[in-house]
Amino acid sequence: MTFSDIFKSSFLENITSVSILDMVIALVLAFGIGTFIFFVYKKTYSGVMYSSGFGVTLIALTMITTLVILAVTSNVVLSLGMVGALSIVRFRTAIKEPLDIAFLFWSIAVGIVLAAGMIPLAVIGSVVIGVVLLVFVNRKSCTNPYIAVVSCADHESELKAKEFLDKQTKRCTVKSKTARKGSVEINYEIRLKDDNTDFINILSEMNGVESAVLVSYNGEYMG
Repeated sequence: MTFSDIFKSSFLENITSVSILDMVIALVLAFGIGTFIFFVYKKTYSGVMYSSGFGVTLIALTMITTLVILAVTSNVVLSLGMVGALSIVRFRTAIKEPLDIAFLFWSIAVGIVLAAGMIPLAVIGSVVIGVVLLVFVNRKSCTNPYIAVVSCADHESELKAKEFLDKQTKRCTVKSKTARKGSVEINYEIRLKDDNTDFINILSEMNGVESAVLVSYNGEYMG
C-alpha cells in the first residue's frame, strides 16, 4: 500500500461521476417542465378547494426525481441500494381528486426521462400531455348531472313541477322524496339541454312551488 492509497477515498471519486454541466441542465429543465405542470394543474383544477401546496409539490417532485435518477444512472451499486432504500418508504397522504394522481405520475415520469438524457421526449411529451389536459378537463358539457331540489305545497304542484322539468331538460329522474304535512321536497337528477338555467326561476314562481334550487353534482360533492 502506497502513501497515496492511504488518502484515496471512493467517496471523493464519486464527485466527478456526474458533471456540473449535466446537473445544471437537468435541474433547470426539471424546474421549467415542473413549472409547466404546475400551470396546467392550476388551469385544470376543478375540485372544491384549490391547494397551492400541491402545485409546488409537483415542481419539487420533478426536480427530486431528476436528482435521484441522475445518481442512480451514474453508479450501478448505488442504484441497487437506492431501490432497497426507497422500497421501505410509505406515503399515506390521501389523494382527494383522481386527476391529481395523473399529475403526480407526470412529474415523476418527467424527472426519470430528463435524468436519462431524453430531453426531447420530456419536453414534447409534456407539451402534448398539457394540451390534452387543458382541452378535455376544461371542456364544459351541458350533459353534466345536476340536482334540482324542489319544495312543493301539495301533490298537485309536485306533478306540475315534474311535468315542467321533463319539458325543460333532457332527462329528469327522482332521486329522493321527503313528504311532510303541508309540504313535499323532491330531489331530481337532471341533464340540461344547454347552459341556460332560467327554467329554475320560472319553476320557483309556479303556484304551489315554495322553492327550487339547482346545484351541480359530480358524484362526490354538490356545489
